[in-house]
Formats: sequence, structure tokens, C-alpha cells
Amino acid sequence: MNIVEEDTLVEARTCGDKNKRVAYKFMDAFHSLCLDKKDILLAEIGACETLLRCCREDGDRKAVEKEIAELKMALDLMP
Repeated sequence: MNIVEEDTLVEARTCGDKNKRVAYKFMDAFHSLCLDKKDILLAEIGACETLLRCCREDGDRKAVEKEIAELKMALDLMP
């Protein structure tokens, strides 16, 4: 499932058959050079939340919810 919005920095999508995972793609390669880790994590969380609103399958929804939890934990552990 791919979800793309106009003003997003990162696109998120689910992939895999049995073990669903979330994959990311930077929409503009220029921005990837000048972002710090916190900005990247926040962009990935935003992309996952957008993807979560559009998930129809239970496996996709669980994978995205798990990914959001992991990203938020990584953000909390950053100095």
C-alpha cells in the first residue's frame, strides 16, 4: 500500500507477504542531506500516521502500529 501526499518529506509503505514491514522513501533527495536524526524520525512518524489512516488490512495495520511505537521509543531515547 502506498500513500503519497503533496507536502510530505517521506513516503511510507508496507511490504512483505507474511512478515509485513514498513519501508520509507525520501521524496526529495536534497532534503536528506540537511536533516538531523530527530527530523528524520519525526518525518517517518508522520508518514506512518498517514499510512495508518488508510490501512484496510489487519496485517498492514499491525505492522504500521508496531513501527510507530518503535519510532516513538527511538525518539524518546535520543538526547
